[in-house]
Amino acid sequence: MPGHAKKATKKFEKNHLRHTIERRKEFAKVKQRHQQKEKRKARIARDNAKVSHDQQESAIKKAKTIETGTPKPFGDMSVDEFFQGGFELPESESGIKSKKRPAEEGQSSVKSKKAKREAEQKHEESIPTMERGAEDSDKDISSDEEDALEAHQGDLDALAEKDPEFYNYLKENDAELLDFGEDEGDDLGQLSDGVKSPQKANSTETGKAVKSNEGAEDEGTEIDLATVKKWDSALSEAHSLRAMREVVLAFKAAAYVNSDDTKPQKYSVSNPEVYHQLLIVALQHIPTVLSHHLPAKETSSSKVRIASDSKKFRTLTPVLKSYTASLQHLLEALSDSPTIKLTISSLIQLLPYILSFKKSLRALCKQCVNVWSDHSIEEAGRVTAFMFIRRLAVIGDPSIREAVLKTAYQGLVKSSRTTNIHTLSGINLMKNSAAELWGLDADTGYTTGFTYIRQLAIHLRQTVNHPTSDSYKIIYNWQYVHALDFWSRVLSTHCSPATRPHLKTALASPLHPLIYPLVQITLGALRLIPTPVYFPLRFHLTRALLRISHATTTFIPLAASLLEVLNSPECSKRNPKPSTLAPLDFFVVLRAPKSYLGTRVYQDCLGSELSELTAEFFNIWGKHIAFPELALPPIVMLKRWLKSASTVSSSKSANGIKGAGKGKHHRSGNTKIHGAIALLVQKLELNSSFIEGKRRDVKFGPTDREEVDAFLRDLPWEDTPLGSFVAGERKRKAHREKLLKESKRNDDKARRGQDRVEKEENDDEEEFEEFEEEEDEIEVE
Repeated sequence: MPGHAKKATKKFEKNHLRHTIERRKEFAKVKQRHQQKEKRKARIARDNAKVSHDQQESAIKKAKTIETGTPKPFGDMSVDEFFQGGFELPESESGIKSKKRPAEEGQSSVKSKKAKREAEQKHEESIPTMERGAEDSDKDISSDEEDALEAHQGDLDALAEKDPEFYNYLKENDAELLDFGEDEGDDLGQLSDGVKSPQKANSTETGKAVKSNEGAEDEGTEIDLATVKKWDSALSEAHSLRAMREVVLAFKAAAYVNSDDTKPQKYSVSNPEVYHQLLIVALQHIPTVLSHHLPAKETSSSKVRIASDSKKFRTLTPVLKSYTASLQHLLEALSDSPTIKLTISSLIQLLPYILSFKKSLRALCKQCVNVWSDHSIEEAGRVTAFMFIRRLAVIGDPSIREAVLKTAYQGLVKSSRTTNIHTLSGINLMKNSAAELWGLDADTGYTTGFTYIRQLAIHLRQTVNHPTSDSYKIIYNWQYVHALDFWSRVLSTHCSPATRPHLKTALASPLHPLIYPLVQITLGALRLIPTPVYFPLRFHLTRALLRISHATTTFIPLAASLLEVLNSPECSKRNPKPSTLAPLDFFVVLRAPKSYLGTRVYQDCLGSELSELTAEFFNIWGKHIAFPELALPPIVMLKRWLKSASTVSSSKSANGIKGAGKGKHHRSGNTKIHGAIALLVQKLELNSSFIEGKRRDVKFGPTDREEVDAFLRDLPWEDTPLGSFVAGERKRKAHREKLLKESKRNDDKARRGQDRVEKEENDDEEEFEEFEEEEDEIEVE
C-alpha cells in the first residue's frame, strides 16, 4: 500500500538501522583521519622540497666562489645574512691558502647544523606528537657543538680587541647576538616549571665550568625556618600572591624530596622541622589566599561559580596546576593519618579552583579512593577522603560525577577481597558511605547501577549455563557477596520513603526499577549450591534481601529458603558430634570449615541464626492486614518439623506396647533448636491472632488499596507480639556481640603481651649466648 513502509523496511529499522548508522559514522571518522594524514604528508613534502631548494642554491653559490678563486669576503652576502651567519673576519691570501682555523671549521659546522635544525623544526611542526616537548626539553649540546661555541666565542673576543667600537655598537643595539652561550630551551623549561633561569656564566669560562655551575644550581636554595615564617606572615596577613607562588615552588621541592625526579628545583628542603612547617603553611594558607583573590560562589543547586575568564585566574592557572600535581604526589607517599587528613582537607577547599583540570581531578579522585579504601589508615583519614569524593561528585559536572561513582565502586570491590574481623567494620563504613553517592544524581546513578548489576547477572548466568569444577568461585567469593550487599544498601537508602521524605512511595524513586533484577540475581546466587557448607553465604544474602524488603515494602519470598536450612541434614541430625570449637561467626565467613560440619556447635549456630532471620522476615509484615494468611503455611511446616524432631524413646512407649517407636526416623534431639523454633511458632500464632482481632472491625474490602496500606500505619511495630519479641532479641544480640568484642580485644592484648614477653626472653637468651661465646674466646686466648 502507498504511504506505508514495507515489512522488510520495518524489520531493518528495528534490527539493523542503529548499527548501520553507527558503522557509517565510524567509517566517516576513519576516512576523515586518512584525509588529514594525507594533507600532513603533502605539507611535509612541500616543506622538505623548499629546504632542499635552499640547500641547492647555497651549494651553487659555494661552487661559484671556488671557481673564481679568491673572492671578496662579503661579496655576495646581504646584511641579514651577515648577522645570521656570525662574524668571520677577512684574512689575507696567505691566511686563506693556509690551513683553516678551528673557529671557521666550528662556524661551518654550526651553519650546517643550524640548517638541519630548521628542517627538523619544520617537520616537527607539521606532525605534532605527545612526546615532542619532552624530547626537546631533554636535548643536550653535543660535543661538536660545544667546540664550535668555544671557537665562536674566541672570535667575538678577538672582535672586541680589534674593533671595540663595532663591538660596543652591537652590544647596545643587538645584545642577543653576543649572548651566544645561553641555552634558551633550558631557560624556557625552567620558567615553565616556575624556576628562575640561572645567572649567565662568564663568557671566558670553559664548558666544564658551566656544567659544574649548573649542577650546583640544580640542588636549589636551602630553605630555613625563618623563610617559612616570613612566607607564613605574608600569606596570613597580606594574602600575597608572590609569597604563594614561592610557597608552591618550595612545596613542590618538599613533595618530591624522596622521589627519583631529576628535574631542577628552585628550593631544597633537608631539615625535618622546616619540612613539617612548610607543609602546614602551604596546606592551611594557600586555599585561604585563593578564596581571598578569587571568591567562589555556590548556587542553590550546588553549582560553584568562579571568575575563570578573569586575568587573575589565567595568571594563577600554572601555579594551581603545579600545586595540584605536588599534592597528588605527596598523597601517594604519605602514610601518617593526621597528615593525610590535613592534606585532603586542603584539597577539599581547593576543589572549586581545579574543576577545569579534568585529568588532575581524575588522578586526585583515584588517589583519595585509595585512601578511603585503605584499611591501614585511621577512620578519620578515610572519612575525610570520602568527604573529598562526595564534594567532587556534588559540584562536578555529569562526566566527573560518573567517573567518581565508577572509581568509588571499583575501590570498594577491590578492598573487599579480604574480609575478616579486623576489616569488616571498614568495609561496612565504605558501603554505607558510598551508597550515599548514588542519590546525588538520579540519571547517573541509575546508569552506573544498571551497568554494574548487569555485570553481576552476566557472571551468574555464565556460571549456571557453563558449569565447571571452579565456575562457582566467580559467585561464591567476598567481592561478589559484598557487591550484592552494597547494591541492596543503595536501593534501600534511595527507594525508601522513610529516608527520602520527598518520595511518596518507593515507586517514585528513579532507582526503583533496579530492585527486581537485583533480587533475582541474589536469589539465584543464594540457591546456586544448596549445601550446608555455604549456609553462611546464604545468611549473608538473606540479610541483604531483608534490608531491601524492609525499606521498600517489596515482598520477597524468603520463608522457603530459610525452611530449606531447617530441613537440611545438618539441622536434622539426632546425635551431632560433640566439639569444643568456638561458635562460628557468620559475619566473617562464607564457607563453613570442615571441622565444624556435623558438630553440635555448628548446629546450634544454624538454629539461632535461622530463628532470628525467620523472625525478622515475618516482622517486616507484622502489621500487614494479610499477615495471618502469610504466616499460616510456615507455621504448619514448623509444627510438622517440631513434631517429627521430638525425641521418642525406642524402648518405651506411652501405651506400654513394646517397640512402639521402632522403625521411625527420629530426628534432631537438640533441645536448644527445639526451644527456639517452638518460641518462634508461638509468637507467630500470637501475632496472627492480634491481626485477626484488629481487622474484624474494618469496613473496607481487599480491593481498596489505600485503606489496606493504611491498616495499623500509626501503630509502632514494637507494640505487636512479634515486634516486641524481635526487639528483645536484638537487644540480647547486641549485648552478646559487645561482650564478644571485649573478650576478643582482651585476648589480643594478652596475646600481644605474651609475644612481647617471649621476644624479651629470646633477646635475653641471645645476649646470654653471646656472653658465653665471648668468655670462651677469652679462655682460649
